Amino acid sequence: MAAQRSLSVGDKAPAFALASPDGTVRLTDFLGTQIVLYFYPRDHTPGCTREACAFQEAQRRLTRSGAVVLGVSCDSVSSHERFAQKLGLSFPLLSDPDASVAKAYGVQKRKSLYGRSFWGIERTTFIIDERGRVAEIFPRVQVDGHAEAVLEALRSSAR
Repeated sequence: MAAQRSLSVGDKAPAFALASPDGTVRLTDFLGTQIVLYFYPRDHTPGCTREACAFQEAQRRLTRSGAVVLGVSCDSVSSHERFAQKLGLSFPLLSDPDASVAKAYGVQKRKSLYGRSFWGIERTTFIIDERGRVAEIFPRVQVDGHAEAVLEALRSSAR
């Protein structure tokens, strides 16, 4: 696998068009709105479930801050649909089956588990501003307290 480009604050966010249970979602659909774009490893796992639930719990406050939430993983649209229904999620989960968007955002990383090495998504969140530029990056996210940290960053940028 070729080396990935790292994104920095101020960079233009890479464009995407990804499938969701409700149809294709594009970055350009949200120009003029802040986007909380979070990449997560896998549907139906404990950490990813806690993270999705935290964003759902914060959904009203995120919306009041002028942001929409989009979750991205390599799982299928049908997996996303089951995961969203099970958790009662009101924001889109986007399917990136070939990890092309994860690679463009620099979050597809070499991981290891139980002595096995594989490529997977490193839990990372990007705040993308109204002009489509990266405003904030949260790398190697620890789930507990993360949604609150994102809300604080959105509040700070509004000042």
